[in-house]
Amino acid sequence: MTESDVTDNANDHRYEARIDGGLAGFAAYELGDRRIVFTHTEVFSEFEGRGVGSALARSALDDVRARGGLRVVPRCPFIRGWIDAHPDYGDLTRQAREDTG
Repeated sequence: MTESDVTDNANDHRYEARIDGGLAGFAAYELGDRRIVFTHTEVFSEFEGRGVGSALARSALDDVRARGGLRVVPRCPFIRGWIDAHPDYGDLTRQAREDTG
């Protein structure tokens, strides 16, 4: 696994993972009223199998949690699957379902 640096590129509405300064992948989102909808995650082929997707998911969800007040709607199958595999992040989606009631 290669360490990637994940940052929120708010102008482009996506979290970006970089390895050695180069873009390795991203998780796109839409901000709404008290929620963040993850719509698409992509890891570029040359970086697949290096933990980039997991780093994106973990960093993005940790950032959402740290912001407070936002809830996650994982429309992206990768983010949804990652949350399912890491139940300690499930509270972020349960709140979203309650908020949209």
